[in-house]
Amino acid sequence: MASKKLLVVFGATGLQGGSVIKSILGDPKAAAQFSIRAVTRYPSKPSAQDLTAKGVECVVADMDDKGSLRSALQGAYAVFVVTNFWEKGNADAEIQQGKNVADISKEFNVQHLVWSSLLNVTKLSGGKLDKVLHFDSKATVEEYIRQIGIPASFFLPGFYMSNLPGRMMRLNPDGNVFMMGLPIPGTSPIPLLDTAADTGKFVKGILLNREKSLGKRFFGATDYYTPEQIVDDFKSVKPSSGHGAKFSELPTAVFKGILASTGASDAVQEEMLQNMRLMPEFGYFGNESLRESQSILDEPLTTWKEFVAKTPVWADLK
Repeated sequence: MASKKLLVVFGATGLQGGSVIKSILGDPKAAAQFSIRAVTRYPSKPSAQDLTAKGVECVVADMDDKGSLRSALQGAYAVFVVTNFWEKGNADAEIQQGKNVADISKEFNVQHLVWSSLLNVTKLSGGKLDKVLHFDSKATVEEYIRQIGIPASFFLPGFYMSNLPGRMMRLNPDGNVFMMGLPIPGTSPIPLLDTAADTGKFVKGILLNREKSLGKRFFGATDYYTPEQIVDDFKSVKPSSGHGAKFSELPTAVFKGILASTGASDAVQEEMLQNMRLMPEFGYFGNESLRESQSILDEPLTTWKEFVAKTPVWADLK
């Protein structure tokens, strides 16, 4: 029996990386092809200890240190890498981390790099939305990966479903009606993704179909939902608790004020506002269809209704 190919997964204890590992381990075909090395900076996390208990090799690596990355990537056939812009809040730092992984991957002749990317909003909007740094930085790394010629595919995650319960959608101050408030029209298309459950489904499909995946972008979402649909589906799943729930288009000043109350800087407030504006004005994925991206899948994605029904945040709602 041929030896397994080594898949190195960064962000192994996070939503995206953890989902990739779960999908590979849970699929007999994928598990037969790949062994996994999980890269984390927090080996004491229960999620990391759980991986070790399942026989997954866990290593610590610093994405700012190429020497550390050489140890993590030694012997790798494939690599899934996701970076966290918000850890430092600095686009240049995130870009350098991505380039570091790309450089070592090329040095070690990695055969398939899967980069968790996003679109360049500044370019997509013709400069109108030029402050969405956490998108542009990942797009910059994607451009670099393409330039240096690593065999690569690009997974672009949609809007996290997990951002909605208890955060963007919650009880009003009186505590009797659920409200969803965003600074965009209720008809705006939002590509929703159950990140923890479905990222791995896409990445598994990409890895198992290497030849037809190389060089391509895969838009990670179940479907485009409008805020009005999001609220209506919530009410249909939780009819008693959701009675009277509604969407409200927030004025810009109100939206920024809410962010300011959480301690967000002026720069972050503007970045989040432009991130919201992206969806109705230019499209989160540039108005691209999801059909081709989903053709790589061999299992169904999670719908918003299914997420509403299972999320622990709303477990007590009826």
